[in-house]
Amino acid sequence: MSKNNNNISISGGYRTEDEKLEASLNKKCFDANPNTWEIKMENFPKYVKRQNLTRFLALYEIFKLVINVKGSIVECGVNHGFGTMAWSKFSAIIEPVNLTRKIYGFDTFEGFPSLSKNDKSSYTKKVKVGDLASSSMEEILKLSAIHDKTRFLGHIPKIELIKGDAIKTIPKFVADNPHILVSLLFLDFDLYKPTKVALEKLVPKMPKGAVIAFDELDNPLWPGETKAMTEFFRDNKLKIQRFPFDPYIGYAILD
Repeated sequence: MSKNNNNISISGGYRTEDEKLEASLNKKCFDANPNTWEIKMENFPKYVKRQNLTRFLALYEIFKLVINVKGSIVECGVNHGFGTMAWSKFSAIIEPVNLTRKIYGFDTFEGFPSLSKNDKSSYTKKVKVGDLASSSMEEILKLSAIHDKTRFLGHIPKIELIKGDAIKTIPKFVADNPHILVSLLFLDFDLYKPTKVALEKLVPKMPKGAVIAFDELDNPLWPGETKAMTEFFRDNKLKIQRFPFDPYIGYAILD
């Protein structure tokens, strides 16, 4: 997905002037609309950019692939919570009685903790420690609690966020949760080391038919994710697929 924070933008070079202005023009229309906030939100496709709807649809298509696969969803890289809340609401809508499917989200919520040599390329000159920080954890948990009150079996929390450097938090999480099965591993750390640790520790917890999805494969700004994937699956090549309407997400079904 396009990332815009601290001057990071992989898609900015491809955008037309009209595309760069779209968000601000949409905001003007949103602000000028005299209807209530609730009515505006109920009609959100009017104001959301096509690219954002594209991502929502792509996540929905990925979720459908694991509906019949046992296990929880692990999202590596929560950022502002778009994916985390989407997975939770998809589950509430499509499988309301699946009480054991939880959504686990890993993030520092303070930006990149470090960068390795495997994250360097001619495109990464502006990428630095602390980039893509988002202090969204408290808000996501609050919104999740609100959602829990209105969904079936809402007394069982659906979302759990794990804050910290994933190089440390993922091994601890796996050790503390020996029961865990992962039906969907969504990798959006962008960087080599945490992606490699996530693959090493979580893929053994994935049954046949489970899905691994990557957000930054073949992306010149984030070479570390591709390197981690190719190294880990060196002897067992993945069939990386994509959706015809989305340029970013690649996914593989484990067999």
